[in-house]
Amino acid sequence: MTRAVYLVDGARTPFIKARGKPGPFTPVDLAVQCGRPLLMRQRFDPALIDLVVLGCVNVIADEMNPARVAALRLALPDTVPAHTVQINCGSGMLAIDDAMRAVADGRSEIALAGGAEALSHSPLVLSGDAVQWFARLNGARSTGARLKALAGLKPGFLKPVIGLERGLTDPITDLNMGQTAEKVGHLFGVTRREADEYAAESHRRLAAAQTDGTLAGEVVPAFSRDGRAFDRDDGVRPDSTTRSLGGLKPVFERPYGNVTAGNSSQITDGASWTLLASEDAVAAHGLTPLARIVDCRWGALDPSIMGLGPVIAIAALLKENRLSLSEVGLFEINEAFAAQVLACVRALGDERVGREVLGFGGAVGEIASDRLNVDGGAIALGHPVGTSGNRITLHLANAMRSRGVRYGIASQCVGGGQGGALLLEAA
Repeated sequence: MTRAVYLVDGARTPFIKARGKPGPFTPVDLAVQCGRPLLMRQRFDPALIDLVVLGCVNVIADEMNPARVAALRLALPDTVPAHTVQINCGSGMLAIDDAMRAVADGRSEIALAGGAEALSHSPLVLSGDAVQWFARLNGARSTGARLKALAGLKPGFLKPVIGLERGLTDPITDLNMGQTAEKVGHLFGVTRREADEYAAESHRRLAAAQTDGTLAGEVVPAFSRDGRAFDRDDGVRPDSTTRSLGGLKPVFERPYGNVTAGNSSQITDGASWTLLASEDAVAAHGLTPLARIVDCRWGALDPSIMGLGPVIAIAALLKENRLSLSEVGLFEINEAFAAQVLACVRALGDERVGREVLGFGGAVGEIASDRLNVDGGAIALGHPVGTSGNRITLHLANAMRSRGVRYGIASQCVGGGQGGALLLEAA
């Protein structure tokens, strides 16, 4: 990159657990809820923002190109270009990557990059047969033809499928994401107890961060149209224990699987924004960066083991920037599933994987638990797909600053068999 790029600030909404019906906010509503207080606290005129990039996977029909809709609702100038990006679970990180490269090559000075997702608003999808029936009915021109079409109505045509269920199934392997987690957990010997222990710790760490003020400033409240206030991630269960989680039944591979609702990420709604600035903009406006964005790398692999995507991306990031894993003080690896995160840690510490798959002389390195997801993750707070890559990057920057860490890596697996990783350096 030709110019240094800094992450100067960011904010996110609380992550709101989906509860079987559309939640109070659409993706753009969420983006606006966290964008307004973020822009209001800046020392520069928000009109100086010259690029908006937003990750969003489940775009709703009334918000096509949600980046542009959000930018206008945030009262940014009409002349500011805005585009939406989508790479499944990595969309919020891809937004940062896009904006980073625009700032680095001089196309932007101050960019707003985020992610927004309202999984509770995932559309209902009719079957192909039902769509054909509606088409025949709509195309009928005579009374007789309409009656004939109506006679073909079957009860099953009126039973839609939740779009999210379809979206979480890989069309190439026909495995849902939970089944891929079962596979990678099996490949690296992750036991049910280990997955439950990890999940319980995620809840404990997030609950502690909520209590001790760690998330102050990062999480801003959201207010619904009916006056309700949402001021914290509401999926956390601080009373979770390995024993209580151990009583849950497998969801994806009954009856012997290890992946349960308790050791998987939660289905939630939420948004996150980060502000990126050039070195010139930082100096001109007296900004205090959280971190410098060093690099972002993407990798791909067999979709049936998509959960190992972070391993590929982290290895590429380390190689490209001539760093050893031991030099990285903190890691945020999105907790799609406990088994998946633990499998990634074991893969990075595996001699054979490092040598034969990643091109290292041996194991890439060990990630100790006190360097990984130090304030909990998606198992405790949820995984709004288009948002998570942005959230983990923002939180990593804040955690690095509070702990005095020089380097940190944020990474996530990506449905479809990909992974992304982003490297931050203390500013």
